[in-house]
Amino acid sequence: MERKFAGVGVALVTPFTKDKTLDLIGLDRLVHHVIGGGVDYLVVLGTTGESVTLTKEEKKRVVGQVIKSNNGRLPVVIGIGGNNTQELIDTIKETDFTGIDAILSASPMYNKPTQEGIYQHYKALARVSPKPIILYNVPGRTASNIAPETTIRLATDFKNIIGIKEASGNLEQAMKIYQGMPNGFYLISGDDALAMPFVASGGEGVISVVANALPKTFSSAIHLSLNNDVKSAQKDHYKVFEIINMLFEEGNPGGVKAALQILGICGAEVRLPLWPISDHLYNRLSKSLTSFKK
Repeated sequence: MERKFAGVGVALVTPFTKDKTLDLIGLDRLVHHVIGGGVDYLVVLGTTGESVTLTKEEKKRVVGQVIKSNNGRLPVVIGIGGNNTQELIDTIKETDFTGIDAILSASPMYNKPTQEGIYQHYKALARVSPKPIILYNVPGRTASNIAPETTIRLATDFKNIIGIKEASGNLEQAMKIYQGMPNGFYLISGDDALAMPFVASGGEGVISVVANALPKTFSSAIHLSLNNDVKSAQKDHYKVFEIINMLFEEGNPGGVKAALQILGICGAEVRLPLWPISDHLYNRLSKSLTSFKK
């Protein structure tokens, strides 16, 4: 059976021009770059895509461009998340899912719901979604954690909840999910630096930031890990390890957008309240990317 969301998904940035309007030409270039680099699926309108700063019309244009550029080559996942459950239900009902294979939905932020609240939130989404849902646990941004027991309960109770992007940074939590999850459930890393040990713990891949910039080497590391060729995977992993740390040093996606500018793929512009990385970090990143050996 085909495993659409195994391997490397790339959390695509949303390129902007210098006046902060959408740069769809840069987005087209980025999609071709990551597909050529060997990623397995595309994730659009995630945190890395600065989705919270995009209007509804801009989101439609970004999704439309990704689908057009992809041209049916890879599965596409769309980010639809938030902390107003009813608003998300309405968004799902209004969305044209042509060319979309799944939804990635972050756990509600700011509200800090209980585990039962998190369960009921996703239950409400699962009941109306025409596409499978991948949960997204990112406590560093949401201020609440999806407990392994809640993930397992959702995975067991709803056939269209098919996986989780687990970005807690807690490998023990990932192991608990692995032990209790139903067969076929996707356990996906949300942390580039931990992706290799995550796979060794039972994970099936990663939704990656660094794959925007260095898709070939990073995808190779994950694919080798999934094929149990740990020694070869380590070589590719440590090639990009220092760069991964730099990309997140002053926040995401400022770091990876700077890397993409250095590589000539798209600009480094971000929208407020995000801010570009410092000149000092930019110069260090430029030096590392210039000397990078694929």
